[in-house]
Amino acid sequence: MPKAEPFVKGIVVPMVTPFKPDLSIDFDSVEWLVNYLIEGGVDALFPNSTTGEFPHLRRSEAVDLVRKVVEACGGRVKVLAGITGNYTEEIVSLGREFLDIGVDGFIMAPPYYFKLDRHDLLTHYGYVAVRLEAPIIIYNIPSTTGINIPVDVIKRLALEHSNIVGAKLTVDSLTYMRRVIEDVKEFREDFAVLPGTTEYLLPALILGGDGGVLALANVVPKLLKAVYVAWVEGRVADAVNLYREAVRLSRVYYMAKSITAGIKHALQAIGAPIKPVVRPPLTEEPPETVEEIRSLFRNYSLRRGS
Repeated sequence: MPKAEPFVKGIVVPMVTPFKPDLSIDFDSVEWLVNYLIEGGVDALFPNSTTGEFPHLRRSEAVDLVRKVVEACGGRVKVLAGITGNYTEEIVSLGREFLDIGVDGFIMAPPYYFKLDRHDLLTHYGYVAVRLEAPIIIYNIPSTTGINIPVDVIKRLALEHSNIVGAKLTVDSLTYMRRVIEDVKEFREDFAVLPGTTEYLLPALILGGDGGVLALANVVPKLLKAVYVAWVEGRVADAVNLYREAVRLSRVYYMAKSITAGIKHALQAIGAPIKPVVRPPLTEEPPETVEEIRSLFRNYSLRRGS
């Protein structure tokens, strides 16, 4: 029998949310970014993401943002909307509204205020999975939620709910990633395992992962897609060389006070029409950091195809 394919694989982009100087959403820039990313070869768009400052968006703004992404995308790639929140019923309500707009699925981290145990996590994700008849990707990001979802919880959710189709793992542990790949794919070969940091893209692919959900793809989508394609096509040396360049550029994550601000400054450095405006309490970077980011991306520009 042919191998079951994951619902999504390749490069997924947790999109920044462009803002105007008055802090309102810049929908013209949203449309530009959608087209830039799709032309860069990405496989799915992830609006209302961590990189997109989802905690700083009002519900109505999140809905308007996702609607704009779906409209601008026009079905060319999948749109996976973020539905992370602290109240289970509100997550279901927001998910249903996103489904009415036309999203293809969801990415969902655990609540980030009260700290849930195994039973709570199973109940929370199970409740949402039963009520939203659409693919859901579990998002483990303990650095912001304070919860590191146990591997056995991911495995049980994958076994009990066919619409829980993958996991985004923003966890600084190759062992954890290997265990998810081995323990879950043994029973669900169609379950996508996607690292959330650039450094883990190639290691995850080597271990049997399926791509990555990477903030850096906002800036250099072609480069990250090239790493994935080179590996899939068996061009290992090319994959390694491209991966090393991607990891070099990922230093932008650590230069800035926030990944969001760093990515927006990197976009400006390559000539993108996106302002480095973030919503408080996040702040823009000081001039010396902006110059460091410009220097890091000095070999990239929109005119050169990024």
